[in-house]
Amino acid sequence: MTSVTEPVTAPQVAKAAVSRRRRKVVNILTAYSFIAPNFIGFAVFTLGPIFFAFALAFMHWDGNNPIQFAGLDNFWRLFTDKVFQVAFWNTIIFTGFTVPLTLVCALGLAILLNQKIFGRNFFRTIAFFPYVASLVAVAVVWNMIFNPEFGPVNMALYALGVDPKNLPRWAADRHWAMVTVIMFSVWKNMGYFMVIYLAGLQGISTELYEAADMDGATGWQKFWRITLPQLAPTTFFVSVMLTIQSFKVFDQIFMITQGGPGTSTLVLVYHIYNEAFISWDLGYSSMVALVLFMLVLVITVVQFRLTRESDGDAA
Repeated sequence: MTSVTEPVTAPQVAKAAVSRRRRKVVNILTAYSFIAPNFIGFAVFTLGPIFFAFALAFMHWDGNNPIQFAGLDNFWRLFTDKVFQVAFWNTIIFTGFTVPLTLVCALGLAILLNQKIFGRNFFRTIAFFPYVASLVAVAVVWNMIFNPEFGPVNMALYALGVDPKNLPRWAADRHWAMVTVIMFSVWKNMGYFMVIYLAGLQGISTELYEAADMDGATGWQKFWRITLPQLAPTTFFVSVMLTIQSFKVFDQIFMITQGGPGTSTLVLVYHIYNEAFISWDLGYSSMVALVLFMLVLVITVVQFRLTRESDGDAA
């Protein structure tokens, strides 16, 4: 017996097409329903305030009286605000020293703790601990260690023969306060970036080092010719993250020096905080935040472009 297949009619084809479209719509709505809570939270608590702050940069508002349009008044004020200029250059100085010092310390720790040494995991934990520890706790400990009167650092310097009059006063001295904050930032963050460098080091093929050993390469040559080039993507990621983090520094300044003595450690984010919540000039503080955003954006784009150009030259 032979079976005869009934021809598919046009209504059946249309019905199947509608059914497929309906399933596709249901699948799309199901997918969006999973991401909707997170996206709504991001839009309400992050994206919305960002756009509001950008708009507020061109307004006068003290948080109480009605908002007034200011045009470019807040922008022109930046050029006459001496405190902003000090905060700007302090931020540049902080970033200029913190980023390379943290890079070098993190890479050095990663290379050292990537060797087969006794207690390697213990020392890795010790190096990473300051990053995960409470900022309040480590800041209090840091201020005790660098206390000008009875801190162990100054006591050690005194024991080494430094005259008591020449002992640095660290966070209490306008000439040493920025140094203190930079050292604290490097010490607290290098453990985190050490872990990232460790992941990069463990991703380098051992065959490269074995071939270099057969060619009689020294340790420095292997580091310069193999380790650093292979870690270039990791270094780029670390440098971008460190740069953004350094420009946004606030909590460390707040806990250790509060921008002082004077304005010696005042940075842009702390200046934004003062203008917004001490002076209640929300419009001007938003303009400073906008300038900071543009500054970080430009530097990040430059870093991406330089890395792309170096990759192109290497290729």
